[in-house]
Amino acid sequence: MRLLKNRSIGMTCLAAVAVSFFFGCEIPKKPSPPTLLETILQKKKLVVLTHNSSTTYYENQDRFVGFERDLVTDFAKYLGVQAQFLVLDGVSEVLQAMREGKGDIAAAGLTRTEKREKTYLFGPDYYTVQQQVVCRRGAKIPKNLADLPNFQISIIKDSSYEERLKELKLEIPDLNWTLVDDMPTEMLLEKVWEKEIECVVADSNIVAINRRYFPELEIAFPISEEQPLAWIIREGGEGLKKEVEEWLKKYEHDRHLAALQSRYYSYLAIFDYVDIRTFHKRLSTHLPKLLPTFKKAAKKYNIPWTLLASQAYQESHWNRRAKSPTGVRGLMMLTLKTAKQVGVKNRLNASESIMGGAKYFSQLLKRIPENVEGPDRLWYALAAYNVGMGHLYDARTLAKRFGKNPNKWHDLKTILPLLSQRKYYRTLKRGYARGSEPVRYVQRIREFHDILKANVDMFE
Repeated sequence: MRLLKNRSIGMTCLAAVAVSFFFGCEIPKKPSPPTLLETILQKKKLVVLTHNSSTTYYENQDRFVGFERDLVTDFAKYLGVQAQFLVLDGVSEVLQAMREGKGDIAAAGLTRTEKREKTYLFGPDYYTVQQQVVCRRGAKIPKNLADLPNFQISIIKDSSYEERLKELKLEIPDLNWTLVDDMPTEMLLEKVWEKEIECVVADSNIVAINRRYFPELEIAFPISEEQPLAWIIREGGEGLKKEVEEWLKKYEHDRHLAALQSRYYSYLAIFDYVDIRTFHKRLSTHLPKLLPTFKKAAKKYNIPWTLLASQAYQESHWNRRAKSPTGVRGLMMLTLKTAKQVGVKNRLNASESIMGGAKYFSQLLKRIPENVEGPDRLWYALAAYNVGMGHLYDARTLAKRFGKNPNKWHDLKTILPLLSQRKYYRTLKRGYARGSEPVRYVQRIREFHDILKANVDMFE
């Protein structure tokens, strides 16, 4: 009976095929499973793996920020989906989670290396870094690669640093290091600063940010060429990779990538150890006396007190009797004309100077064009405080001539220095200006502001 039944089923199948052939129909194919990109678009959710660090993802003043966080959020907006962040405990966990398919993209400051490319699917490069040996100023520091075996070196497990040191060990057999799996690179740098360990290997962007908080950190030398950072894309996500590539080309062409890099990294280019160290000391010796007035001015004029304090430090190093060769005086370095304009009778009175400087800064903010948005409004107002609003307007005019965006600080700061060149300033309404000065001015204030925000718990 089973044989007859099977033969009957077989004849039925043959008949179905014959009928389909006769009428020109095809047997329906089993639908293919959706691609990773299709699934993301259907769910309207992009799962992003990352970890907490100063270059990736962290909370700042009740909101989440970070270069990686902002970059991948912009990509999610391009797709029309929501970025959902899964924050893990470091690079090792991010890579493990990626191998297990727990995320769509890993945006975690990951270096593209030959070894990693054998395991993971990488998207396009968006930033370059260099691995650096970092020790503490005042202690013994290695002079070259051959000197490294004489030092205790700590690095993050499963990092690109580990790969590089393994390569170097082939040339320097005595080279050894300690692997750490329970703390980020930033914490290792802090332990160097606290003299708990001798040296670490870290990416240049992480070092640049953290030297502001730990000024005794010293770069011995780089141990790699420049290396690209890139996102890792989930296995089978070739379509998603192509989408990232197309988006990044447009994002870069529209100068959004340059703007993001500028926001997080460009102002870190110059490091003044003495001034940064002095600032750290005066956080406890000078600032407490001035803090009530800074907070009062901040509340009245809706400006972050941390920014006002950072600006005041740049102006006078919190010295109420400060005086410049051009005659500006006091904590906020007001001219006689500006002091009169904002109702300051005694420029050497610290409280009057702070309130007057804040009022003037507030007036400048209101004069910044509405098309200038976000933090750029603050940088524009600071630049105007330094060089004058008229010259800022001239720089905007010149930016348009060069095809730059007059509403973006990362573009305007490249134009301002041209105001000192005759071929440009003679074509502008306000003429000559030392245009490099406001660029440095804003850069320094941003450095102090970052340090102060990192220490804000001391003053709450």
